[in-house]
Amino acid sequence: MQAVVLAAGKGTRLRPLTEDKPKVLVEVDSKPLIEDVFDNLIDIGITEFVVVVGYRKEQIIERYGDEYRGAPITYAHQREQFGLAHAILQAEPHIDSDFVLMLGDNIFRANLGDVINRQQEARADAAFLVEEVPYEEASRYGVLDTNEYGEIVEVVEKPDDPPSNLVMTGFYTFTPEIFHACHLVQPSDRGEYELPDAIDLLIQSGRTIDAIRMDGKRIDVGYPEDRERAEEWLAERTADQSEEQTADAPEQ
Repeated sequence: MQAVVLAAGKGTRLRPLTEDKPKVLVEVDSKPLIEDVFDNLIDIGITEFVVVVGYRKEQIIERYGDEYRGAPITYAHQREQFGLAHAILQAEPHIDSDFVLMLGDNIFRANLGDVINRQQEARADAAFLVEEVPYEEASRYGVLDTNEYGEIVEVVEKPDDPPSNLVMTGFYTFTPEIFHACHLVQPSDRGEYELPDAIDLLIQSGRTIDAIRMDGKRIDVGYPEDRERAEEWLAERTADQSEEQTADAPEQ
């Protein structure tokens, strides 16, 4: 299965960490963000990457070349950053079937494989990993409204009055139908082509979209303090795993 990784952003909120490098090369726990994304995707069976690059793209291309851990990499160029729907369209010529979409600036330790399994089993047109956040934080994200079967009936990008506290996390699966929807999207008030607007077009056309609740944790590394929080979290995980391994080791 192919995965599209979005890595074109400037990361202005992460400055000064991104003054001389693209956002996805900012390191957390001594590893660039995009490398953590690659490792997560390979671990769930992804065999090919399409990486959408833009800001300081040459650093990403020079570092990773045409493969990572044996998985081929194709680069798609987003010359101007006009939103996520616009970014996805840059990958369209390289996608030939259902695919995973993952943002390049999230640290996940969660049930990513469940999203792929759900879409394939239900033959849905899309499936997303979602999580609940405090209501006061929901307006920072794409907010979901679902029916009793867990199907998404509405997606609202950064609403002033969120319909729920269930938000998208940055991990999705799609059929190629998403490209048609992205072509139809009109610029938002922010002047960007929003992914939630494309998803809403799928919903309005009767497509089936599933929401899978996250089992685990993720951190969206949008600000320097998020990077520090991610560093602390991963260090704690490593320490806990070391303690478990020591406790499980047979006595000599």
